[in-house]
Amino acid sequence: MGTRSTIAIQNTDGTVTGIYCHWDGYTSHNGAILAENYTTEDTVRELIALGDLSSLGEKIGDKVDFDDYKSHNGQCVAYGRDRGERGVEAATHDSWTALLEDFGQEYDYLFVPGEGWTVRYFAGWDNAVEPLAEALVKDSEEA
Repeated sequence: MGTRSTIAIQNTDGTVTGIYCHWDGYTSHNGAILAENYTTEDTVRELIALGDLSSLGEKIGDKVDFDDYKSHNGQCVAYGRDRGERGVEAATHDSWTALLEDFGQEYDYLFVPGEGWTVRYFAGWDNAVEPLAEALVKDSEEA
């Protein structure tokens, strides 16, 4: 069973473009990968252009055999590029709130150009929203 997440970027007009990621949405995994490897608007847009992901990797990578896990080598595994699925392209929403209402998962990551990453995640009975850097510090203190 996956820990699902969304990965999105805020556009200049206030809309948000995002994708779904099936595996390892935790801040300690996907959050850390995003914070370390996808730190510019260009890299985030390149990531989101892949469309929905089975798993997030440290690099975008090239087409791989979707079912051959040994071939993945730390790269993203995308439903469209790597398994040939259709209808898995990034979607643009009026706002991050609209994306969350349509598509929210256990962890939701938003990149705002010039500001960085924010994460929204389930925390008890409430949803916590905070800068990803703060969530990663909390994770390291709890480990």
